[in-house]
Amino acid sequence: MNEFFVWLTGLIAILVPGAGGEPSHLYNGYIEAEYVYVAPASPGRITGLEVQAGDWVEEGAVLFVLDAGREKAALLAATAREEVARATWRNLETGSREAEVAVIRASLSKAKADQTLAAGALERSEKLNAQGLASRARLDRDRANLASANAQMAQLEAQLEVAGLPAREGQIAAARAAIDAAEADRERASYDLDNRRVTAPASGRIEQVYFMEGEVAATGTPVVSLLPPGQLKARFFIPETERMAFGLGDTLALECDGCEAGLVATVSFMASDPQHTPPIIFSRDERSRLVFMAEARIDDGAGLLPGQPITLTVQP
Repeated sequence: MNEFFVWLTGLIAILVPGAGGEPSHLYNGYIEAEYVYVAPASPGRITGLEVQAGDWVEEGAVLFVLDAGREKAALLAATAREEVARATWRNLETGSREAEVAVIRASLSKAKADQTLAAGALERSEKLNAQGLASRARLDRDRANLASANAQMAQLEAQLEVAGLPAREGQIAAARAAIDAAEADRERASYDLDNRRVTAPASGRIEQVYFMEGEVAATGTPVVSLLPPGQLKARFFIPETERMAFGLGDTLALECDGCEAGLVATVSFMASDPQHTPPIIFSRDERSRLVFMAEARIDDGAGLLPGQPITLTVQP
């Protein structure tokens, strides 16, 4: 007779959730990871991948390198402009004819280099245009660049023949401002060059590498995902009937297959809006399909993996 009542009670508990006694206070969920997605600040072709999935890296370690040819050229040009600006200022301050001539000659050397570069670019564009590989707009642009470089050359050559007059106070102030602007350009160019070597913002394990060498990464597109230590959390779902029994800071015992004993999680977030129970998560005494998503920080996440199913128990 007693066996019959035991069987009947079990059947009622199955057909009517929650009718078999007090709730078990067991909550199913999974491990969620908070990754750091490392992306370039500017687009470029990846010339070197220094890590692979599963590697442990320290903060500041180089993760990947982008092509830096344009940035190196920009830094050289900015450095040259700064030198020209400083030479101009020294010439105005001292009134030295020799310094003025040196400045003009330095500018003339740069103009000659620009002229040579523009002439070479135009020659290539003409050949490509003749083969149908370059647009007319590109050809016109390169012609205009060469004309501008020629004009700059002519201007500097004329200046080299003219003796300088004593500088005014306004000219000196303008020269100082030009130095400040040149320094800012050089610092920006140096910053852009440094950003072509992307480093780890924190220590952690490389979770995934999304690109290969030779591919082009866009600005803000993650190339590597990094999982720092202590960035695992338990995500679980609380039935609507038990939502008010939880509060931030509550501690839960955490269990999973193969996990070490004694793991504890602390509730750190509870959603304000309800969801429906995901089809992969079931509880023993589900009272309603309406649940609230919650998250709990894991005090000791040793051995846990993202996506791993877990069971949380309310501690007495």
